[in-house]
Amino acid sequence: MLYSNFIENELKHYKEHFKDKTILCNCDDPRVSNFFHYFSYNFEFLGLKKLITTCYKSQEADLFSQSNSERAIYLEYTGNKTGGRVPVAEEIGIKHLKGNGDFRSPECIELLKQADIVVTNPPFSLFREYIALLMKYKKKFVIIGNKNAITYKEVFKLIAADKLWLGVRNINQDMWLFLPNNCEKYEKIIEGKKSKHIMACWFTNLEIPKRHEKLILYKNYTPAEYPKYDNYDAINVDKVTDIPCDYNGIMGVPITFLDKYNPNQFEIIGNMASTTVDEISKGYPFIDKKRKYARILIRKRGITQ
Repeated sequence: MLYSNFIENELKHYKEHFKDKTILCNCDDPRVSNFFHYFSYNFEFLGLKKLITTCYKSQEADLFSQSNSERAIYLEYTGNKTGGRVPVAEEIGIKHLKGNGDFRSPECIELLKQADIVVTNPPFSLFREYIALLMKYKKKFVIIGNKNAITYKEVFKLIAADKLWLGVRNINQDMWLFLPNNCEKYEKIIEGKKSKHIMACWFTNLEIPKRHEKLILYKNYTPAEYPKYDNYDAINVDKVTDIPCDYNGIMGVPITFLDKYNPNQFEIIGNMASTTVDEISKGYPFIDKKRKYARILIRKRGITQ
């Protein structure tokens, strides 16, 4: 399960988006989910209209949950009418779904249609399908995904088209899950709990101020410091902070550039992150026949060649 402070530290930046909205957490057992806890605890503060959470029938193998539900469940919450304490899922009323609670199932899609914003941590192995479903139904979202998802063809096309971008949390910051006490394999103890590191980051299509912060450029271009690739007409930039201020051609920058990406300042041309060569991917980058780390191809906005 994701630590509650990771959730709160990200979602606090979207308060203006949540007001009067129906929030759906469609990969979350409300009995143990910190997403449910955050939204139910802050329901009135955020000015929510409704909170819906759904749970797959068995999450035994899912590190995001300690639950092992025999039946798929869901819960709808419309606020604390009595002004009392923080709601408990069982007291609100957990309901059973007819199917297995898969986010792709007809009844879960009907709940998706009701939602204004989806906030959850979908299964990493189904991330492509999950994103495709959100796009099909034109949903706003703040979700967690594997960092490697950035280079998935289906996801990267959305990033390049400015239909999806990274959240507020820096992509280089670690993210940790806490595990059930009976787990034998763990990496460290955090706050007295067994924990596991995950290569994850936030993805969203909600506007945030970070997305429009201008990246300050100060270095000047020289052919010696910025060699061109053997297999594509672009210069190599090893650090985002080293993007030259006076070069107008295509540049290959580290994937962490997306954490600083301002669509008003740069345009994304493609990537060099796999062996594939097509309209988006240009193959892995090579310099003097030596393969470099994966790169994103960018150009300053407004430059034509």
